[in-house]
Amino acid sequence: MRRVLTALLCLSLATSLPAIAADPAPQMTAQQFLESLTFREGKIKLPGDIATMDLPPNFRYLDPADAAKLITEGWGNPPGVQSLGMIVPTDVNPLSQAGWGVVVTYDKDGHVKDDDADHINYADLLKDMKEGMEENNKARKEQGYSAMTLVGWAEQPSYDKAQHKLYWAKELHTEGSNENGLNYNIRVLGREGVLVLNAVSGMQQIGQVKQEMKKVTAFTDFTPGNRYTDFNASTDKVAEYGIAALVAGGVAAKLGFFGKIFAVLLAFKKFILLGVAALGGWFWKLLGRRKEQAAAGVDLSKPE
Repeated sequence: MRRVLTALLCLSLATSLPAIAADPAPQMTAQQFLESLTFREGKIKLPGDIATMDLPPNFRYLDPADAAKLITEGWGNPPGVQSLGMIVPTDVNPLSQAGWGVVVTYDKDGHVKDDDADHINYADLLKDMKEGMEENNKARKEQGYSAMTLVGWAEQPSYDKAQHKLYWAKELHTEGSNENGLNYNIRVLGREGVLVLNAVSGMQQIGQVKQEMKKVTAFTDFTPGNRYTDFNASTDKVAEYGIAALVAGGVAAKLGFFGKIFAVLLAFKKFILLGVAALGGWFWKLLGRRKEQAAAGVDLSKPE
C-alpha cells in the first residue's frame, strides 16, 4: 500500500479540496495575518502532556489551531490534518519564500523495537524506496500529475540508540520544477508510539534546515512515563514495524492517510507560494494561487 500513497493523495485532493468562494472575503495583509497568530516561546508542553519542546530563542511554537490556520489559510493546504502544533524559526517570515516550519504529530501504534537499527542497509533501502516511487508515478501520470523522483538521501538515516531518536532527509524532484525539494524527518521513539517531526523546504535551504533540525532533535523529548525506557512489556503494545519501516514509510502506509503523510501535504506550501513543484495543469486550474489567496482572505503576494 505504501507504493500508492502518492496516487491516493492526488485522488483525495480531487474530492476534498474546499470550493472556491464565489464572493471572496476581504483580504488581510500578510502582517495582519501573522498578528492573528499566537506565537509562544520557551518550554512548551505538547497537547496531552506527552512531550515537551524546550525552545531556544530562534524558534516559536503555534498550538494546533494556529498551526492549522497557517497551514491552510497561510500556505494554501487542504484542511483536515491533525497535529500537536508546529514550530517556526524566529528569524524567517513563515509567509515569505524562505519560510518553513516543523509540524509535530504523534503515532500511537505501539512501542517500536529498534533491534534492526544496526543491520539496515540504507543503500538497499533507498533503492526500494526509489522503485516504490516509480510505481507511484504510473498512477500519478494516469491521473494527469507530474512524475516525482526520489533523488537520494539529503542526509542518510542515523539512529541515536542512547536517545532513541532517528533522523534523515530526502531530496525530491518533481518533473518540470526548477528546484528540488528537501524533506527532513525526525522520529522520537517513546513508550507507546513515535513523535513525528517533519519539515519541508527547497534544497537551497538545506544548510539552514539541517543545522536547525539538529537543534530540534536535541530539545524535543517525551515526558516522564512516556519515554522509551518506560516501556512495560507486560502491559504495553509492541508496534508491528521497526526502524527500517519508519524510514521507508511503512508506518504511513499502515496507519492511515492524511495524518501519516503530512510531509507531502506540507510540500503544497512550496507548490502554491513558489511553484517549486507543479502538479500539472489541472491542479493549477483548480488551485490557482490567486483563487486560493482570495478564498483564504490573505494577501500573500507581498510577504514582509
